[in-house]
Parts: sequence; structure tokens; C-alpha cells
Amino acid sequence: MTSASTRRILLASLIGTSVEFYDFYIYATAAALVFGPLFFPAGDPAVQLLASYASFGLAFFARPLGAAVFGHFGDRLGRKSTLVASLMLMGGSTVAIAFLPTYAQIGWVAPSLLCLLRFGQGLGLGGEWGGASLLAVENAPKGQENRWGMFPPLGAPVGFIAANGFFLLLGAVLTDQQFRDWGWRLPFLASAVLVLLGLWVRLKLTETPAFREAAAHDALPKVPIAELFRLHLRATVAGTVGVVACFALFYLTTAFALSYGTTALGHGRQAFLGLELGAILFLAAGVIVSCTLADRFGATAMLRWGFVGSVASGLLMGTMLGSASLWVVFAWLALSLFAMGFAYGPLGGWLPSLFDAGVRYTGVSITFNLGGILGGALAPIAAQALAARGGLWLVGAYLVAAGVLSLGGLALLKRR
Repeated sequence: MTSASTRRILLASLIGTSVEFYDFYIYATAAALVFGPLFFPAGDPAVQLLASYASFGLAFFARPLGAAVFGHFGDRLGRKSTLVASLMLMGGSTVAIAFLPTYAQIGWVAPSLLCLLRFGQGLGLGGEWGGASLLAVENAPKGQENRWGMFPPLGAPVGFIAANGFFLLLGAVLTDQQFRDWGWRLPFLASAVLVLLGLWVRLKLTETPAFREAAAHDALPKVPIAELFRLHLRATVAGTVGVVACFALFYLTTAFALSYGTTALGHGRQAFLGLELGAILFLAAGVIVSCTLADRFGATAMLRWGFVGSVASGLLMGTMLGSASLWVVFAWLALSLFAMGFAYGPLGGWLPSLFDAGVRYTGVSITFNLGGILGGALAPIAAQALAARGGLWLVGAYLVAAGVLSLGGLALLKRR
């Protein structure tokens, strides 16, 4: 393999997940800041926010459906064409949100369209992460699967920095009224640039060696999802719960923390966005360190440290995130996101290792996205409700439970 083709493969696996997390985080940020009053009018601001978060969670329920659909074609027709289709659906839905009228303009049609496009986002995203991880891992030299597999997870901090940086810039140049009136639309519109770059890179790819070998030996099942649940049920369950902690860590340290920090705690929006922009670098560091060590000590060992970190993050949440000091808040964000790097980065190499090539696209996509429902879709909604009932200590208990559940996934797999 030439150095040019290596760079193209790694860039193609990175760009798609960068778009994925950019799209998801601009939606999460807009949901926390403006979507409530713009699309879900209600007398109680808390009800508005809950409705906005519910639309955010909708995509997570679309993702398993997208995983089944794109996984089927990824295992039957190939990784390349499926990845191109998933990127087009995901990116097209995101760009269309930029042009939506609000509730004040067209009534309940506005939130209906928003939810429809959010569902389209989730459908496309269902096939994105799994395909990107296979693109990297199935092309990796022997013994370097985890280091190559870290490129899709690195899309999380890349997409986050792009999204958060964009909102930070908008906050610096626009008034609150301008941001609410039209400024929030610009990050969704800018997604088109990333999507076009991703398509340009992916259209130049060739099929992965593992898929070509499986096709040559007629090892491609007619219904991959049926084969998956028939022969790989334990691995599917283990992979699903193994994903929960990383999603819970990400969305509680980003979307929920931003909303809670700028409302209940009274921190300035710009200051808090700046904290998160700095803390996300610890996520990138955690991904790089854990994936580099995973090729030597195993992905399972690195994931275990990440899940223990989720438990520690939950135990410290009430004291540190609830602090009046922004430095203490930053320390909690940095610690939690570094732990997420260990809970997330090695998934790029670990999940593909659980399944045969003929069902691998389906298996990785299904486990990643079902785990996303438990750890991601429910996290901001549950956290908002728990914070209202018992403060941050109850939200921290959610993180503890997520870490314990993911540790149970590793234990389940060890008993194979």
C-alpha cells in the first residue's frame, strides 16, 4: 500500500465521523440554546428545553434502523458505496435544517419538519461510524489495527472543535438577538463544505481487503442481521453495553453541562464554550494514548480503564461541575473527556474484532447505535429530569451506572 493510499484511507475514515460529530454537536448546542423557544413554544422554559432535547434524542432511535439498512448493504455490496450513501443522507439532512422556518412562521409544521430532518440525520449516521471503522481497521497492517482504528474516534474531537469553535465565533461577533434570529443557521449551512470534502475523498477509495476476500469465498450472508443474531448474539450484547459509557460521558460533559452551566449555575455562555473547547483536547489525547497502548496491551484493558473513569467522573460530578469556580469545572470536564478517550478510542478496533467479515458492518453499526440509545439519547433527557429532582448528584449516579454497565459488557465477553 502506498503512502498516498494510506493517507486517503485514514482521511476518509476521519472525515466522515468528523462530519457526524460536527452535525450532532451543532444540533445539541442549538437544542440547548435556541431550539426550545424557536420550535417548541411552551409557558415553562423547562418544558421547552425537554421538548428540544427530545428532538435531539430522536436521531438515536433512527440510528439502529440506519445501522440495519446500511449494515445490510455494507456487508452485501461493499464498504465504499455504503459509506458514500450514508454521508449524503446525513449531510443533506443537516444542511436542510439551516433553511427551516420557525414555529412563529408556520406553526406545528416547523417542529414536525425539524424532527423529520433529525430522523434523517440519525438514519444516515446509523451507517457512518461502523463503516468508517471498518475502512480503517480492514486496511490496517497486522498489529496496528487499534492505531488505525483510532482515526474514526478522533472525528469526535475534530467535529466538536469545529462546531464549538463556530458557535464561539458567532457569539463573539453577533448579539444574542442576531444569533437567535438567524446566526444559529450558519453552522448547519457550513456542514455542506465538510460533506463535499468527505464525498471527494471517499469516491476515490477502493474496497477493503477483508470484504474482497469474504466475497471471493462466498462468505457474504444473504441477510446479515439474521446471521448476526443467530451466531453472534453474545458479542452483540457485549458490544452494545460496552458502548454506553462513552456516549453518556460525551453528551453529559457537552450538551448537558453547557445547558446546566449557563442556566442553573449562571456561567456565561462564551466562557463555558471556551472551557469545553479546551477540555475536548483531553478527549483527543485520551483517544491517541489509549489506541497506541491498545496495540500492545489489548483494547479490552484500555476500555476497562475508560469505564472505571466514567464511574469516577460520576462520583465527582456534584462537587466539581457544581462548583462556582470555572477552574474546578474545567478540571472535571478535562478528567471526564480524557476518560472518555479510553472508553471510546479503542472501540474503533475492538468492535470490528467481535464479528466475522460477512456480518461486520452490521455488527459494528448495530452495537454502536443501540448503545447510543442507552448512553446518548436518554442521557440529556434523564439528566435534565434528575437535576431538577435531586441536583447533580443524581446525574452523577447516571454516569456511574453507565460505567458499571459497560464493565459488565466486558465481563460478558470474557465468559465466551
